[in-house]
Amino acid sequence: MREIRVSKLVLNICVGESGDRLQKAAKVLEQLTGQQPVFGKARFTVRTFAIRRNEKISCSVTIRGEKAMQLLDAGLKVKEYELIRRNFSDSGNFGFGINEHIDLGIKYDPSTGIYGMDFYVVLERPGFRVARRRAPRARVGVQHRISKEDAIKWFQTKFEGVVLNKAYGT
Repeated sequence: MREIRVSKLVLNICVGESGDRLQKAAKVLEQLTGQQPVFGKARFTVRTFAIRRNEKISCSVTIRGEKAMQLLDAGLKVKEYELIRRNFSDSGNFGFGINEHIDLGIKYDPSTGIYGMDFYVVLERPGFRVARRRAPRARVGVQHRISKEDAIKWFQTKFEGVVLNKAYGT
């Protein structure tokens, strides 16, 4: 009852501008997952980056089930199954980024270009639905929540991964 599983995997590509590059990034996500991506909008205008409020600047896809595990494994293979402690949140989720989408096995297309992407993994235990269901909504108990240490231990056993204790710059 307390085994941890992947609830969902969110893949995000933030281009920082709308237009052609964003459409190509959406095409990359669609090739990778077979799902239609959703577009994220800028929350406010930033003149130095030349983006306006409500302008589409990113695209993301949420994947669940077996497909999520396959893509997570491919992404971790690129990172050589090494994450750092700061990749894990206190709520037991974790995320990491890769610099080139072609490392995941997609053939390079010069007209598309190369995009980096963020992977964010949400972990859960059986019974987490009580916090999201519509009817008698309840809270997940303290003993049943996933801590940072639980997530790290799950990552190390499931993927035989290594969690390093270093900072980003070093």
